Amino acid sequence: MNTELIKKTKWFWAWQDEQEETWLSEMANEGLHLDKVTFPGSYQFKKGAPANYIYRLDYQSLKAKDRESYLQLFADSGWELVGEMAGWMYFRFLPGEGKIPEIYSDTESKIEKYQRLILYLVVFLPIMVTVLPSILGRVGIFSSIADVLFALLMLLYGFSMFSLVLRINELKKNSN
Repeated sequence: MNTELIKKTKWFWAWQDEQEETWLSEMANEGLHLDKVTFPGSYQFKKGAPANYIYRLDYQSLKAKDRESYLQLFADSGWELVGEMAGWMYFRFLPGEGKIPEIYSDTESKIEKYQRLILYLVVFLPIMVTVLPSILGRVGIFSSIADVLFALLMLLYGFSMFSLVLRINELKKNSN
């Protein structure tokens, strides 16, 4: 059986996971079913019959010992793991009759997901601030370019942190 693979590129920020889920569901309705995510914004789909899949994303930094029980919890609820990338888990569910189970049934759990992302960024900050400049500083003639790239990276980092905090505040506001 020869399954056609289609690659698509589309960028989503971490706080746009609901838009990404909607887009993946739209692709499934067109007969493109997520096969894997290879890099941020790089998706591979298997071409098939249109289906009404519901996609959900979760961000976890799991220890190996916790992974099996985490995935089993989703499988028991009918969710299929279809991809992973940098801590993001891509699940899909084919609804039948009845209610679609949600992976986050309350706002607090959604907020905790974004807080885990912020924690990851906070842990990564010292590495960016100490190691990256020393590596970029060794490029000699390109040091000015490296400085500009580092400044842009820090702006992107700040923008990401700010946007995640805004998303958390939006969820808190909508839950009251």
